[in-house]
Amino acid sequence: MRTHTGKRAAVSESPSRPYHAASYLRSDEDRAAYLEALLEDGDARVLTLGLRDLAESVGGMSALASKAGLSRETLYRTLSDAGNPRLDTLAAILKVFGLRLSVLPVDRQAA
Repeated sequence: MRTHTGKRAAVSESPSRPYHAASYLRSDEDRAAYLEALLEDGDARVLTLGLRDLAESVGGMSALASKAGLSRETLYRTLSDAGNPRLDTLAAILKVFGLRLSVLPVDRQAA
């Protein structure tokens, strides 16, 4: 026999949703800060994951390939888990996002 206590079970008003970084990457500055944070991680594989997020922020891989002047197949292969972007490919992709590669000196005392 079940007793009704009159209490209701707590129901979440807003269920959790997966985080989609691309939703927050709207400006060149946002994209630059995102990639900078990923590079600080030190794991090169994280860069390809971040570039996939950036691709989503500009309309997906097909849109990125078109804007970068690359084939979609090249882009998918380059940004796959086993991908290793060539410098010219990476530069073309970054140009779509309004970004470029640069080199800065490392603080040797902190390294």
